[in-house]
Amino acid sequence: QVQLVESGGGSVQTGDSMRLSCLTTGRTFDNDVVGWFRQAPGKEREFVAAIRWSGGSTAYADTVKGRFTISIDNAKKTMYLDMNNVKPEDTAVYYCVTANFFSEQPSGYNYWGQGTQVTVSS
Repeated sequence: QVQLVESGGGSVQTGDSMRLSCLTTGRTFDNDVVGWFRQAPGKEREFVAAIRWSGGSTAYADTVKGRFTISIDNAKKTMYLDMNNVKPEDTAVYYCVTANFFSEQPSGYNYWGQGTQVTVSS
C-alpha cells in the first residue's frame, strides 16, 4: 500500500513563490508516475504536473508551464512542486498522486494524498 502526505501549503500573495512537498511511503517502482492535481472551489480536479521516480521526463499543464517545476529526491522518497510567480487562479487544494502510468485524468491515479490548501491573494 502506498501512502502520500503533502505539506507546504499556505497563504501567499501574487508573485510570491512556495514549495509543496509530497512524502511517499510504501513500495514504489522507478517507472511509477508521481504528480500533482489541484481543485479550486466549484471546479473539477485538474492536472498540474507529473514526473517519474526514475527522473527525466516531466509533464506540465499549460497553465503552470514556465512557472512551476516538479522534482524528486529518491533518497527521501519525496516529490516537490516549486511554484513561482503564483497567481490568484492558482488558489486550490493541491493533491499528490501516483500511478503506474501517466495520465492527465484524475481517474488514472489510484493513490491520492489528503490535499494541501494553497491560497493566493491579489
